[in-house]
Amino acid sequence: MSTRKAFDVNEILAHQDPREMPVYSIPEAAHYLSIPPATLRSWVLGRGYHASGEHRRFKRVIKLPHRDTNLLSFFNLVEAHVLRAFRTDHKIRLKHIRLALNYVMREFGWERPLIEQEFQTDGVGLLVQRLGKLIDASADGQTVMKHVVEAHLKRLEWEDNVVSCLYPFTRVNDTDSPRSVLIDPRFSFGRPILQQSRVETTVIAERYKAGDSIDSLADDYACPRLEIEEGLRCELSLQDAA
Repeated sequence: MSTRKAFDVNEILAHQDPREMPVYSIPEAAHYLSIPPATLRSWVLGRGYHASGEHRRFKRVIKLPHRDTNLLSFFNLVEAHVLRAFRTDHKIRLKHIRLALNYVMREFGWERPLIEQEFQTDGVGLLVQRLGKLIDASADGQTVMKHVVEAHLKRLEWEDNVVSCLYPFTRVNDTDSPRSVLIDPRFSFGRPILQQSRVETTVIAERYKAGDSIDSLADDYACPRLEIEEGLRCELSLQDAA
């Protein structure tokens, strides 16, 4: 896992809301979200490509908090989490997602719809409907798409109408992932922690790799065995921890 870049005091003070601080490297964020790093890099930095003998570039979909670093904020992490529903699960092209998001932003006056609580009730339906027209999706296809997006939104908690914490998926089959691990920028500088004990998942993984059993870890931290298992799934590869 890549180490985080250290910022001086002035840089930290410039971002009063910890949810807006640039703290996650692209490989780290991609790991937490189960997204290929190259895919996430395209979402936050854009990417060049060749078409008809010309070099072109499509724009990023997610705006990073600081122009001098490629680090993501917690808000960016959540945006990528929701965007994953469209790209990873439905393979919708970024240009169509961008057009649909711009439409929703104009309709509701939101700057960042993917992290607005009202997006759950007012925005998802309109976004999916607009995407359906752009990609010529059937009514049934739009229903499935809406269901997947809503499943991603259920992994979020909100405060003052803005997302406050994320329960990342920890299993290959998203629907089987319990809410045992959370990412909350108010705890452990935004690193994943166990929901009940608030222990960092990195600590659990290090002790497990050093020889501690899952049962002994559950006893030490007074939490269910399942929570230890999900913490390991968060830190280890999904295939190794399945």
